[in-house]
Amino acid sequence: MSEILLKDVQNMLNEEKFTRATLSNYSIDRFKELDVVLDRAKKERVLNDIKSICDEHLSHSKNSIIAIYFSGMIALSQNIIDDAALVSLAGIFVDNHKLNIVKYLCERILEYGESKFALRTLGECYKNDNEEEKMFDAWKRLVKIDPDEADIAKLLAERAEKQSDVDEATDYFKKALHRYINKQLFTNVREIWLKLLDYHPEDIDFFLSVQNKVAKNISTDKAVSLLTDVYNSLKKRGDFNTSIIILKLILNHDERDAFSRKEITECFRQKYARHSQLEEYIKVSNLTQNWRNVHEAILDFEKHIAFDKGNFVYHRTWGVGRIAKVDGDDIVIDFSKKRSHSMSLKMAVDALQTLEKNHIWVLKATMSKEKLHEKVKTDPEWALRTIIKSFDNFCDIKRVKSELVPSVLSAGEWASWNTKAHVILKDNPLFGVSANNINVHTVRERSLSKEEKLYNEFKAEKKFFSRLSLIREYASEIKNIEPDSERFNDMASFFTGYLKPNMPVNEFTVTSYLLLKDLSASFTFLSPLINLNFIAMFERIDNLPLLFQRLKDEKTKKDFFAQIKLFIPDWQDIYIRLFPYALTGSIIGDLKQAGYADKIVAMIRGCFEHYKDNREAVVWFYRNYREDPLFAGAGLSSEKIIITLIHLLELTYREIDNHRDTMDNKKINKQIYSILFKENLLESCIDSASRETIVRVYTLIEDVKDLDPADKLKLKNHILDKYPDFKFFGAVEKDTVTRTLIVTVAKYDEKQKQLDRIMTEDIPANSKEIAFALSLGDLRENAEYKAAKEKQEILNSTVAKLKNEIERAQLFDPAAVNTSRVSFGTVATLTNEAGGADEVYTILGPWESDPDNRIISYLSPFGNSLLNKHTGEKFNFEINDEKITYTVKEISAANF
Repeated sequence: MSEILLKDVQNMLNEEKFTRATLSNYSIDRFKELDVVLDRAKKERVLNDIKSICDEHLSHSKNSIIAIYFSGMIALSQNIIDDAALVSLAGIFVDNHKLNIVKYLCERILEYGESKFALRTLGECYKNDNEEEKMFDAWKRLVKIDPDEADIAKLLAERAEKQSDVDEATDYFKKALHRYINKQLFTNVREIWLKLLDYHPEDIDFFLSVQNKVAKNISTDKAVSLLTDVYNSLKKRGDFNTSIIILKLILNHDERDAFSRKEITECFRQKYARHSQLEEYIKVSNLTQNWRNVHEAILDFEKHIAFDKGNFVYHRTWGVGRIAKVDGDDIVIDFSKKRSHSMSLKMAVDALQTLEKNHIWVLKATMSKEKLHEKVKTDPEWALRTIIKSFDNFCDIKRVKSELVPSVLSAGEWASWNTKAHVILKDNPLFGVSANNINVHTVRERSLSKEEKLYNEFKAEKKFFSRLSLIREYASEIKNIEPDSERFNDMASFFTGYLKPNMPVNEFTVTSYLLLKDLSASFTFLSPLINLNFIAMFERIDNLPLLFQRLKDEKTKKDFFAQIKLFIPDWQDIYIRLFPYALTGSIIGDLKQAGYADKIVAMIRGCFEHYKDNREAVVWFYRNYREDPLFAGAGLSSEKIIITLIHLLELTYREIDNHRDTMDNKKINKQIYSILFKENLLESCIDSASRETIVRVYTLIEDVKDLDPADKLKLKNHILDKYPDFKFFGAVEKDTVTRTLIVTVAKYDEKQKQLDRIMTEDIPANSKEIAFALSLGDLRENAEYKAAKEKQEILNSTVAKLKNEIERAQLFDPAAVNTSRVSFGTVATLTNEAGGADEVYTILGPWESDPDNRIISYLSPFGNSLLNKHTGEKFNFEINDEKITYTVKEISAANF
């Protein structure tokens, strides 16, 4: 069948050639007949054969309509982004005014994706046929894919304007505006600028952004012209605050602009019309004098204007004060500790910081503590807005905490409040970030769109993988991202910068390639930016395991494996090589499915044999695959598994002590400890193991010097329960320094309260003592300062000790007390063999220890020697060179 079809196509081409078919012979029906042939070729899978026949035919008959159509349509169907053949064909029919065929060809091209040529040509055809709706639909699609098309964007805006659709008109006017700026057509720019200013005079951020682009792309003079339009609009509306901002921008572009200098003075007069010293401060700052630098004059004026009766100020020693009187060059201020303090205006400007009435320091000084506490706790958005604005509208969360804890919120209240604050800062459109620091927050007068907020965060973020998360979030949440989206293209350009041909291939190169490859599936206009192919990039990787470990994003890792499997012939060996660093079940699943079970078994065996280099893989296989037949196929005995885990436990303890890869080793150590002791693997082993195995296992555990003696003791007790006559070589507690402390619940609560009291009461009080002592002057003869600093050292030392002990504390469950031998929580009655007298001791921990009342710590020398003794057992204890022999008379549970 396929051979017949190929022969039919060849005959069609020959017939067209020999009969010299003219354009008049072609109609839409004729092209539909050709489409039937293409459908049949697709079913018979001979599209490539037909394309080869047509391409060969075109080499000597370049104007063959059939060959051009077949070759072009097959290329489009195979996602070869090249519509040149069909564009050429449509051009032939345009020249011959066969517009119905032109429309058909353009519509066929568009079935395989958007095309600038097809949409533009269709628009013209519809225009000629007076099909306005279809024309505008084609133009909308064209404007969406062609970032250079400005005139049609303007036409679409004007149409929406006539239809009273202000939102759509605004959208298209903005597109046209940006495109005219790129083309440097200022007359068109200003025409649209004035329309948008009329529609949305409040959208100041947009106008500021556009004028900045005009200044860069066209000239600062043109930017000043546009800003003057904005100023005139604001002046009419009486918005003097924003007017001042605009005039400052104009003066930044041209500081000699006499009109703007005069206007900003008038705006200041309007804004501060009720200020008692307004004209005096204008005069003092030389604001109206052209000989003085305008920026210096404005700064000087704004410093002075803040000083007026009733305004608040701050002094580093006396704190917050309120201006009681301004009389010429004299100012009188009421501070809480220094009432009616007088100083000159010049000194005040230099020594005092002016504060708004809603500054957090003012509120802390004027509101009751209870009222402020309630407001901050119940309205975190208000608190964040207040504190951020208090510090020039730039503030990080550390500064927020320092203002609230402990003066307003306790350390305990801060934890939950901080969680709410982070959600508000991330989601609330009124909060943004600094342009230079992702951790510094600002408050916006106007709500930010999600698009603006994410873009600003991207620009402020300096970390590569954090930027990766932000562009993904942007791509998934922002709808209708178009090719001329400046924000999206700017974000994407950051990653394309890592794809330069001569740059070394590292984790940033690989991540950028995979990201752009992923995004280009949805945003096809990104495809031309990817100038690398995966195989060439992969071959240039110097150290594959190291690069993979540096990929700090899980999706990137997943995509990396997918590309390896797709393009690298020996992908299975690469999977095996990278598995210890990836630790994901999908790798095992892919290898299984591809029939590489033997490689998986060998990998499991190899990880346990070379456990030092594969420590995380050992833990992963035990946790996730120990019940799998493949794990059993590795031939690992229970003893081998346990001994490997103990070796790793000791190895990670040692490397933690040597400060080597501390975070990773702590993580592995915690997992292994949990498997061996919390999940009772060791106890299960002892229950079923021979004495020889128990000796080997316990000897290894005994040699782990950093393991808590309490764990060794518990293991020893379990062995004794199974083998009461088991002989141990070496003491269980060789070291009285333990990683954890066994404590009672009562003592734990008492220590927690002690720490909380020091943190919330003693340390803040001490800080105030130090601040007061500093205000007294000369530190060399300042006894109060020295005493306060000594107290500070004692408090800090106590806090450090308490935190360390609380972190190590392990709560004792009274229900778990074991009276079969002396242990924590038991009361031991001993007979002193020298005199026959009985002595009663309660065994608890170092926190509960009270030797005068015969409560002794299990970590003390005497307590340590008592541990694990049975009723009737004799033992010796030496103190002060005197050897005493005791017999354990009775063991009972302590009263908790």
